Amino acid sequence: MEKGQRAGESPIGVDVVEGKSYFWCACGKSSKQPFCDGSHKGTEFRSLVYKADQSKKIFFCTCKQTKDAPLCDGSHNSK
Repeated sequence: MEKGQRAGESPIGVDVVEGKSYFWCACGKSSKQPFCDGSHKGTEFRSLVYKADQSKKIFFCTCKQTKDAPLCDGSHNSK
């Protein structure tokens, strides 16, 4: 699958809760970044489910170029 459009240039930190599922926007079109709002409908994109294995702060990618989706891997630093 191709990468989504850039929705931002830095990650968004979220305090996730153990056992909870989070639906990450892969297309880059969601108005609720970094989460999916269904804007991908009619495209090849689908949200990616991240299930928290423990409660902690994680950094979700917004540039959509990460190789470790949905987590930021610093790809926003190379354009």
